[in-house]
Amino acid sequence: MHPSFDLGVTSLPAYFTLLMVGFTLAILWAHKLGVQQGLPGNPILDNGLLMLACGLIGSRALHIVADGQFWDYVHLCTDPMQVKPLALGKGLRCAADQQCLDAGLGDWCEAASGLCRQRQDCLRVLKIWYGGYAYYGGFLLAVPVGLWFLRKKAMPIWRVADLASFGIAFGLVWGRVGCFLAGCCYGGVTSETIGFAFPRWSPAWENHLTEHKITDLAATSLPVHATQLYEAAACAVISYICWRRVRTGVRFAGEAFFIFMLTYAIFRFGVEYLRADDRGVWLAGLVSTSQLISLPLFAWSAWVLHRGQAWPPAPDRSNPQAGDKPTSSADAEANHVAQ
Repeated sequence: MHPSFDLGVTSLPAYFTLLMVGFTLAILWAHKLGVQQGLPGNPILDNGLLMLACGLIGSRALHIVADGQFWDYVHLCTDPMQVKPLALGKGLRCAADQQCLDAGLGDWCEAASGLCRQRQDCLRVLKIWYGGYAYYGGFLLAVPVGLWFLRKKAMPIWRVADLASFGIAFGLVWGRVGCFLAGCCYGGVTSETIGFAFPRWSPAWENHLTEHKITDLAATSLPVHATQLYEAAACAVISYICWRRVRTGVRFAGEAFFIFMLTYAIFRFGVEYLRADDRGVWLAGLVSTSQLISLPLFAWSAWVLHRGQAWPPAPDRSNPQAGDKPTSSADAEANHVAQ
């Protein structure tokens, strides 16, 4: 686990840094391929940056609402004493604020209990560099905003969406590696053969300590599924599949985007059963928030791919003939390549 990159004069949070690097590279990659296929470059860049901003806002919002930490953010502003304090471990009590800061457990030491606490911070909900995101929240906000922006710019909506398919998956690869370095989004206990043991003070270690699976003398957590790396690997494969599909020609504009949604929904639904972090549960604990969102996205994607036409329809206004049936085999071939 390596939650931050120390640059000497400052440090950068690993998760947020890798997330930004990954999606910045994804935007540039999609822009390059879009220009090669004859699309205007600037609207693709503008749309990518807009979707990135919406992705951060939406994923942060879903995390606050669905991941069980809503009241912690409220109490940090109204009454920080209601937020659960954290112990140093090894039966030690803190004696100075610096001990809490060094351990990453809080801002100050409560002398009476010897536990670490946070100071009042009404803006913590806006401090996105501390982490706390739920991917699907960002996706659900970024997609409709992106579609609206593309329509406003008279861009071929589903052709640009195809470019986003491999870009989003590529960005998720970086984000999940960041999750692994930060120790969040960890999996359930498994065998030492395939499991990964996170160090002291990691989220997995604290969870196992709370559940009395280990003592506070343990140097690491129990071996857990490295679900962050599972998803990073899956997203790398999905990104490649979608990229190859766009490069070689899609059956219809939007196909690669719906392939991304379908395959990611299937994988995400399955990997959620291996995760053990707080991620929200519904229907008496039968499904997580991400599983609940995956179901309609899977159904939508499966229907569109079976239908062989993107829905809702979005004519390519950059081509006056888009949407019309080709009048010859040459027209049909040209239309296929353009898509």
